[in-house]
Amino acid sequence: MQTQLYLPITFQIYVRAQFSYNPYDDELIPCPQAGVSFQTGDILQVISKDDHNWWQAKKEGTNGTAGLIPSPELQEWRMASLAMEKTNSDKVSCSIFSRKKKHFRDKYLAKHSAIFDQLDIATYEEVVLLPSFKRKTLVLLGAHGVGRRHIKNTLIGNHPQKYAYPIPHTTRPPRKSDENGKTYYFVSHDEMMADIAANEYLEYGTYGDAMYGTKLETIRGIHAEGKVAILDVEPQALKILRTAEYTPYVVFIAAPSMSAIKDVPTDGSLERLVKESELLQQAYGHLFDLIIVNSNIDETIETLEQQIEHINETSQWVPVSWVY
Repeated sequence: MQTQLYLPITFQIYVRAQFSYNPYDDELIPCPQAGVSFQTGDILQVISKDDHNWWQAKKEGTNGTAGLIPSPELQEWRMASLAMEKTNSDKVSCSIFSRKKKHFRDKYLAKHSAIFDQLDIATYEEVVLLPSFKRKTLVLLGAHGVGRRHIKNTLIGNHPQKYAYPIPHTTRPPRKSDENGKTYYFVSHDEMMADIAANEYLEYGTYGDAMYGTKLETIRGIHAEGKVAILDVEPQALKILRTAEYTPYVVFIAAPSMSAIKDVPTDGSLERLVKESELLQQAYGHLFDLIIVNSNIDETIETLEQQIEHINETSQWVPVSWVY
């Protein structure tokens, strides 16, 4: 079991905000002027956790004074209450939030509703600043059809000594032209099911009559060669990948906005692409290290290459769990 380091509140603690906050939009804060506004991804230095509802913090790298930010418990209650309000909106015209100033302490401390338990609420992630180091894994996220495969193939084609893609495993019978370990690793259905049960796959699925999947050992093999493993996966895979073993750099390839494509003839596929992109960013944006709007594929690849070189040469804020 991995040991987790819990630092006393008297130590300097830094967190990455996983949501955006404006105190002037918050009816709960005692004094909006005393609040600190921040955006998703900002690094905050926590000065005090003495108040259970309101932490004191300031933005890292600024000369601003410390102010109030909602504690994780308060933010969790807030989001759970909004979800409950949405669920009950067809039954009750007045919302829970209309009474929140009076009752929020008791309500959010009693966090045992079914709705709360089902939510995966992002608040803050404790981070630490490390000297420059090379990320082992490049994770490309994005809507289906946004260009991730082209970006991946281009990077590998341009820098075969630097990047590699893990060869998938499949239960499909090999064809005469197939070479095991070249395009696929061919395994039996029973073998693949056993490995899935043993949590040895990052992702897997069925296409036609065969199963396909990416085995974790193939990613480790790329790392052992000193290369960066490029993965174009579903966001759920980040639950496995965001560890010290894989040290991923997570890049979201965003679709252009609807205003940018309004003059482009379309059959509706571009609108679906934009909508899916927006939903992914809303749900998983707090896990992205970089967002690139793919308006031009060549410019996107150039930007990505430049950014990877930059992060490998500068100090980086990483989850504290990667270190302790």
